[in-house]
Amino acid sequence: RIQTKATARSRLFSLSDCLLKYLLFFSNLLFTVLGLVVLALGLWGLINKESFAQEKIGQISTDPMLVFVMLGLVLSTLCLSGCVGALRENCCLLQVFSATVLVLVAAQVLAAIVAFSLQGQIEGYLRSGMLAAMVRYQDDLDLRFITDEIQIGLQCCGADNYRDWEVNMYYNCSAPGVLSCGVPATCCVDPLENGTVWNSQCGVGSQQLDEFSAQSVIFLGGCLGGMSRWIEQHTGLIGAVGMVLLGVQIITLFITTRLMDNIQCSKDTR
Repeated sequence: RIQTKATARSRLFSLSDCLLKYLLFFSNLLFTVLGLVVLALGLWGLINKESFAQEKIGQISTDPMLVFVMLGLVLSTLCLSGCVGALRENCCLLQVFSATVLVLVAAQVLAAIVAFSLQGQIEGYLRSGMLAAMVRYQDDLDLRFITDEIQIGLQCCGADNYRDWEVNMYYNCSAPGVLSCGVPATCCVDPLENGTVWNSQCGVGSQQLDEFSAQSVIFLGGCLGGMSRWIEQHTGLIGAVGMVLLGVQIITLFITTRLMDNIQCSKDTR
């Protein structure tokens, strides 16, 4: 009878061990593929813009595509270690994986605390970042795309107001070109003529208008205010997404620890 109970317990243990092993393997395999896709996207962006060229290599550290490269590299490397560690039942790789996940969880909690306590300074950093993107608006396709998406999505113009576009050398009122004293078309209230044709010149001369005249042509409000309002309106959603992501990582950490214990116990009973 004792031997029968021990055999049943051993089978149950083996089943749970197998479930944990393949659950960890397939989840990490999925995120490894996702990481490789992000990495490939980042590298494609850098190569497509010729960011590795000698005259541009000095500015590569501020290229938004570098974020995709680093994120994809970290994600694919980390998840690959967990994937191989689970499949091969390698405690060394699983320890590296679990330790890294633990560090990431701690870093995210710390970042959330710091972000909450330094809300005023973060707004200053966002303002500086957006103004820097506006300065390079015509020269960097990625920064241009990001700025346009923000202005279209939030229906805003500039960092604090539409006159912030003065910082751009092409939209500056002292510039010689046709864009002088203007704003991008994504600042326009209605950039489409007859609802079909995109009018890229709809913001020309807008900085010379007073607010009353400009409000029928372009959005007057800055994007920083729009971001603040969007965050306030979606605080619950942001918190829920953050908790889900944190919960997934904690569950992954628990599964990895449990799997390592099972592997060690299995080795001890042999």
